[in-house]
Amino acid sequence: MSPVLAGVLQLLALIAALALVYRPLGDYMARVYSSPRHLRAEKWIYRAIGADPATEMRWPAYLRGVLAFSVISVLFLYLLQRVQGGLPGSLGFASIDPDQAFNTAASFVSNTNWQSYYGEQAMGHVVQTGGLAVQNFLSAAVGMAVAVALVRGFARSRTGELGNFWSDLVRGTVRILLPISVIGAIILVACGAIQNFAGIHEVGQFMGGAQQWNGGAVASQEVIKELGTNGGGYFNANSAHPFENPNPVSNLFEIFLILLIPFAMTRTFGRMVGSLRQGYAILVAMVTIWLGFTALMMWTEFHHGGPAFDIAGGALEGKETRFGVGGSSIFAVATTLTSTGAVNSFLSSFTGYGGGIALLGMQLGEIAPGGVGSGLYGMLIMAVIAVFIAGLMVGRTPEYLGKKIGSRQIKFAASYILITPALVLCFTAVAMALPTPGNSMTNSGPHGFTEILYAYTSGANNNGSAFAGLNADTQWFNTTIGLAMLLGRFVPMVFVLALAGSLAEQSPVPKTAGTLRTEKPLFSGVLVGTILIVAGLTYFPALALGPLAEGLAS
Repeated sequence: MSPVLAGVLQLLALIAALALVYRPLGDYMARVYSSPRHLRAEKWIYRAIGADPATEMRWPAYLRGVLAFSVISVLFLYLLQRVQGGLPGSLGFASIDPDQAFNTAASFVSNTNWQSYYGEQAMGHVVQTGGLAVQNFLSAAVGMAVAVALVRGFARSRTGELGNFWSDLVRGTVRILLPISVIGAIILVACGAIQNFAGIHEVGQFMGGAQQWNGGAVASQEVIKELGTNGGGYFNANSAHPFENPNPVSNLFEIFLILLIPFAMTRTFGRMVGSLRQGYAILVAMVTIWLGFTALMMWTEFHHGGPAFDIAGGALEGKETRFGVGGSSIFAVATTLTSTGAVNSFLSSFTGYGGGIALLGMQLGEIAPGGVGSGLYGMLIMAVIAVFIAGLMVGRTPEYLGKKIGSRQIKFAASYILITPALVLCFTAVAMALPTPGNSMTNSGPHGFTEILYAYTSGANNNGSAFAGLNADTQWFNTTIGLAMLLGRFVPMVFVLALAGSLAEQSPVPKTAGTLRTEKPLFSGVLVGTILIVAGLTYFPALALGPLAEGLAS
């Protein structure tokens, strides 16, 4: 079987699996967030944290809950790393330095999972399982809660109430993320991923010295790493490591986990707003971008540029042979079009255009299908922008799902889409202008510039993948990327919840003959075009200096 055919068959199998679970999972999540009943375990949690799940919150109260919970999470994870040296199960590792502890705490709480350290050489079992893995669940649940709050803003009328943050947080964790993770961990163990609390042990002699590896609860952390679109690996090699991702079957299953909830949430959206066709319109836009990027990535990486590529069947440098070009390309697109950031190959070794595709996937805002929760609310923000543009073109007041999109709503949406590019471009410009950050670059020229641009794009968009080649474990990068991650995660949430509150206060607008039919394929096309135009106009000059220049020169 040719490598190209193998890659296409993997893609078709993935699409079939996602289509099979789309309806039941989407409907189930809608019931979870709409049910008035609480499980007994959930009631125990509410009593423990002193929350009343029946209390409805307006958007400022909902936002305060999000921010308060996240601040406490950052402090807890920071302190846990700082005292690691005195904890049991630390495997003899020292406490984490302040700047790296801040970076890691900001990273995992913001659902970014950027790592400037070697996981197997820095973090013991307690920090890995009690700190990082816990935040994999909770940060994902926060994103889902904010998305559901925005959906309620569209679904409700003449009220500013968006639900209860604590109830949404607990339900998302207990009823959705935990059950799927248990099943997924069993599947990964069956595939060969490890699950233990073993210490450091030698596995043989390599290159004149002993090779040492430590065990860990890898399968359980790996499944929520992908399911929650987190991305932080137990080992430095991430999903290229055989303990995390043993074979092509586990590789395809992990891609399935990455895309599972973000795609299914479009049906949850359609069910909660009372129109499944509206959810399908968003889904079509997501799938169109995802398939387009996947096809482009596979083409660039399979493209034969010389005898070496001809013999190898594609650009195999930096890729695991057990996954091949096809499996690596599908994985790379899935992780950069979502906020996952996991890698099963060395992105810096991709072709110039291949690295640019991964970079552009993040710069779109990671909305096709995006992270758990963040992908849906990012796409709905872009839908608001698309409706506004379409309304200007035909001279009508824009409406979406029966809600008028006025100046207030468009200001919230515009602020949302501007904050991340501002963080990326400003931090990149400062890093390139100062002498010290440039010393961390392994490469010069366009490739070196891409290393810096990719790092801040990954941080501000809460992706967490690394282009590699950049020494990011410095005080400058730990601090500035940490700030980019926190600002890129929580400032946009302010505008999302403010928009949700303003929509929930409106009365529904009756449909007329001139109402834009946002459930039609035409609107999906307008939405895709809006996304590509906004991202292109924002980032094209920077892309021209980096991956485009490198691709044209190769």
